[in-house]
Amino acid sequence: MNYSDFVPVARRLALEAGDRIMEIYNSDDFDVKVKSDDSPVTEADEAADALISEGLRKAFPDVLLVTEEQAGSHTEKADTFLIVDPLDGTKEFVHRRGDFTVNIAYVENGVPTRGVVYAPAKERMFYTLADGSAVEEAGPFDKDTPGALSPIRVSEADNGALMVVASKSHRDQATDDYINKYAVKDSKSAGSSLKFCLVATGEADLYPRVGRTMEWDTAAGHAVLQGAGGKVVRFDDHSPLTYGKEGYANPFFIAYAPGVDLKPA
Repeated sequence: MNYSDFVPVARRLALEAGDRIMEIYNSDDFDVKVKSDDSPVTEADEAADALISEGLRKAFPDVLLVTEEQAGSHTEKADTFLIVDPLDGTKEFVHRRGDFTVNIAYVENGVPTRGVVYAPAKERMFYTLADGSAVEEAGPFDKDTPGALSPIRVSEADNGALMVVASKSHRDQATDDYINKYAVKDSKSAGSSLKFCLVATGEADLYPRVGRTMEWDTAAGHAVLQGAGGKVVRFDDHSPLTYGKEGYANPFFIAYAPGVDLKPA
């Protein structure tokens, strides 16, 4: 994979998928179905998946592609692959809360090294450049020519006054119990992979996830956070969160700025 090829292709596909998602989001009504795992899926998920999959397969035909909406058909296993969540935060989409994202990532040897996260309703876009560093692009977003790019970097965390971000739709008592181990200045809720990006930009110091996620939910945000100097580790033993696991399922995890003094599970 040539990183210089990945970035413009993934960026363009994320923007095109975002346009299609917003057409449906702004329509009077849209159908919501329930998948076998009881999670919702909409025509926006399916349309964005088809668009991104076609574009990635055309651009990178020799790289394994894993997407949420085609998860049941994935029988191949690899340490290096492309992974996509065409609409992360479907619950936020259904309730028209805006905290949903398009996520495209490249995983190498179990590590997400490059990624694009686009939040079309929030008009925010984050991605890794060819050199691995992370940036936020300012809109309006032209598909051919990137706008102004601002390098992003994690905070210099103050362990006596941490900023914490947690899930908007999946926050529970176990999450609050863990957050309460820290000296917290402020806590905010956000949906989808935006939480990784808020840590990457220094808007938050810590994002613990005590709940079920899949690798396509996290890979792109993980790559962006890593490019901004952040880390993502398993909740249980603080070892690095890796990819290409059985069933593409994640354990609980913690995303954070390295200055945070992590507490045990």
